[in-house]
Amino acid sequence: MGRILIDGNEAIAYGAIKAGCRFFAGYPITPATSIYSTMLSLLPPAGGICLQGEDEIASIGCCLGASMAGWKAMTATSGPGISLYSEQISFAIAGEIPIVIVDVQRLGPSTGSATRGADGDIQFLRWGSSGGLPVIVLAPIDAADCFLLTMHAFNLAETYRCPVFIASNKEIGLTKESLDIHALQLPAVMDRKAPPTAEGDAAAYLPFAPLQGEQVPGFAPIGGKILSRQTSSTHGPDGYITTDPGIIAETQHRLREKIENAVQNFSFHEYFPAQGARTLIIAYGVTARAANAVCDQRKNSKDPISLLILKTLWPVPEGLIRKIAGNYDRILVPEMNLGQYVREIERILPEKRPENRSKNRISFIGEMNGKLIGPEEIREALDRKGGEG
Repeated sequence: MGRILIDGNEAIAYGAIKAGCRFFAGYPITPATSIYSTMLSLLPPAGGICLQGEDEIASIGCCLGASMAGWKAMTATSGPGISLYSEQISFAIAGEIPIVIVDVQRLGPSTGSATRGADGDIQFLRWGSSGGLPVIVLAPIDAADCFLLTMHAFNLAETYRCPVFIASNKEIGLTKESLDIHALQLPAVMDRKAPPTAEGDAAAYLPFAPLQGEQVPGFAPIGGKILSRQTSSTHGPDGYITTDPGIIAETQHRLREKIENAVQNFSFHEYFPAQGARTLIIAYGVTARAANAVCDQRKNSKDPISLLILKTLWPVPEGLIRKIAGNYDRILVPEMNLGQYVREIERILPEKRPENRSKNRISFIGEMNGKLIGPEEIREALDRKGGEG
């Protein structure tokens, strides 16, 4: 495969196959359906399985079952489906079940506008499960990102045994672009690690005991040669249900720290510094493309603008943001919602909140009306020197 015309949804499907995905289950929903239809054409020739569940809950449940049996699995949906996925997402977190979940976001809430894009699920992807434990969320900006970040998503799901989200949206998912697959720097494909246990030695295998020197357990598939156990209830390293506060606390801390302590290993981003710039735009998703156009236009002006494109949204790459943003007087955060990720920027850069320093401040521009935020809206926000964007 060389240079092809491809949209973001198709690129996700091809990236999944390249990463070793061999199971997909989903339920048709605009604007994510073409991921399912593309997987339907790609998986059977690759020896995989693609099926349509009777609904979204059944679809992600099938994926979790396939993953527990050792398959790399992916599902795809949009906002209404993500809402239905919530309980199974919690199961994947508690049971440390690798899965890639694609959310091709559309305008909400509820049914909203099925054919209009938005980035309104960003906070829900992080907090839409019981217990509040962290997940990994990656955000592509174009078809190339969709291919690459899908491969990274599978690697992260396998490495940390957790659900990994791809936060796409309608504009990215359904926009055709020219893409040269051979020009991409593809990551090596990674698989979950096996437990250090002799085959058949069921008594010695602890399904949730982390590997030596790590925070992630080795994996033995359900139905394999090693007797394994799985549960969504609170459990200890042996996989049996427990109500012991000490054991529960130890497990909860490990589930949090295995992801949050590793974020520096997958803080995907692009940084475009402009010489002499005092303003930094922090953007993600399709809005980053409009921001990039503005920065290109102003790079030789008397008021150049720098740009940081975040492609890892959760866990928040705090070290990266602090390191880059500390050099600027003003931060502008554009989002296709009413203000979700900007709260994280304000949280980790308190010295730049407007109430703390009138000159060093964080501005926000956002809307959720089915329209893209274009370069003109960003330029207008940059030109407003006082008040919120």
